Amino acid sequence: MTADTQTRDLLAQAAGAARYAPSVHNTQPWRWVVYPDRLELFAVTERQLRFQDPDQHMLLMSCGAALHHARVALDADGWVHEVERPAAEPLAIIRPLERRTADPAAVRVLDQLSRRHTDRRTMSDEPVDVKVLDAFTAAAEQAGARLCLLSRDQVIELAVLVEQAQKAETSDDLLQAETSTWVGGDRADGTGIPDGSLPAEPAQTTVAGRDFGVTGTLPVGAGHDSAVTYAVLYGTGDEPADWLRAGEALNAVWLAATEHGVALTPLSGPVEVGFTRQRLGHMLGGVGTPYLVTRLGIADTSGPAAEPTPRLPVEQVVEIRD
Repeated sequence: MTADTQTRDLLAQAAGAARYAPSVHNTQPWRWVVYPDRLELFAVTERQLRFQDPDQHMLLMSCGAALHHARVALDADGWVHEVERPAAEPLAIIRPLERRTADPAAVRVLDQLSRRHTDRRTMSDEPVDVKVLDAFTAAAEQAGARLCLLSRDQVIELAVLVEQAQKAETSDDLLQAETSTWVGGDRADGTGIPDGSLPAEPAQTTVAGRDFGVTGTLPVGAGHDSAVTYAVLYGTGDEPADWLRAGEALNAVWLAATEHGVALTPLSGPVEVGFTRQRLGHMLGGVGTPYLVTRLGIADTSGPAAEPTPRLPVEQVVEIRD
């Protein structure tokens, strides 16, 4: 086996690890092309939510999360690498530079890839430690974004925005029809959200979770969100490259949360609807572009965990070329 072949195989493994990245409605809207000297990331617009996400913001964040997953895998294997971000396709190019002894911290982060998941159950009464929250804000900043932790008054305002966004999206018949193709059922096609990951009933929380229009089988528990921390991921830019970086930052925070035993639930509704996204920006004091709202808490583990979401087969998302 030549050195080029070995490097290509390692890049292919990194692309394979990226299959487990989070994506909006588990659409997995990415494709990797592996060469002996580089790894290229492309968006798959056929899996774009055209009515919910016409500007491709959530698609780009999903691809950014996959990019971060691949980079974590390379870090854990000791590969120093650089990332190019072309103005057009591909979205990103990863080039390995040299291989060193892997940092144990990078290996620990890699271990979180298979453990990370979306937890839509209610949270316990145990708050997240302040030092742990500081680690999350640091992870976001290191990846090129910011994480604003909301005050109690801001959470009340957020609850109103979430409700308004939900009403706007529920009234859109085309959007609802689109959602129904990705949510519910047993998801034998390897994409979407299965019944076992969807709440069996709405949780009694201040900030409502997304109403998918489908009743699942996941018991949500009797908890509330009184001990939960809500945060807004934001940045200074609103270009496609900024949304890609936002996905990397989200993934960095999510993996850090997983390592600390904290459940993260994304709430994208307020940034998908124009007027609620604008008001969310005002809530931040106009200092940046809001990318996503996150709920951070210690999960109530008294009930069963969510069913794992399916994944597309590796041959459908990774192409190897000479």
